[in-house]
Amino acid sequence: MQDQHEGDRWRLFRVVAAHVEARQVLYPGSYVDISPSFVFPSVTYVDVDRRAEAFFEDAAGVNEIIQAHTGSPTTPEFAFHRADYATDLGIADASFGLLISLYAGFVSEACTTKLRVGGALLVNPSHGDAAMASIDPRYQLIGAVVARSGDYRVRTTDLDSYLVPKKPSTVTKKQLHESGRGIAYTKPAFAYLFRRVN
Repeated sequence: MQDQHEGDRWRLFRVVAAHVEARQVLYPGSYVDISPSFVFPSVTYVDVDRRAEAFFEDAAGVNEIIQAHTGSPTTPEFAFHRADYATDLGIADASFGLLISLYAGFVSEACTTKLRVGGALLVNPSHGDAAMASIDPRYQLIGAVVARSGDYRVRTTDLDSYLVPKKPSTVTKKQLHESGRGIAYTKPAFAYLFRRVN
């Protein structure tokens, strides 16, 4: 996953960190996007790609990138699992305060058990995962992340105006799995923040 504007992933996670309390972060489908480690103290990355595995095996190199960006003498903790996130990752349930789902399929459906109640899900509409979270009773919408030229803001008011389909219809899991893509909304956002409520 590449920045559309230099450093925009760092800016995204910095804005998210201002709105959620999370020390431990789970990032399924991360590939080699380590920008959450620029912001959060402990991140677990998951991806099936061998190139991602090779990247993370060079722990000294990853630490060097993180320290060069943060300027901090202490390096955040990180771990990498080469695995399909929909399988058993060997990670205890309720271990994380933030679950990240960006361009990686139905992360929320597969990994919500790893998120503690009260924790947050950051999800974009790609592949339908934001729509999946919007119909999941375990989640409550708490913010809409809007983007402009690589800068981000989290809107926390008028949230009922978001996630309204352009074509009036009932969104179902079956429909989302069959289409494998997002829903067109009347008022789109780059991503959404949900809180796990049960």
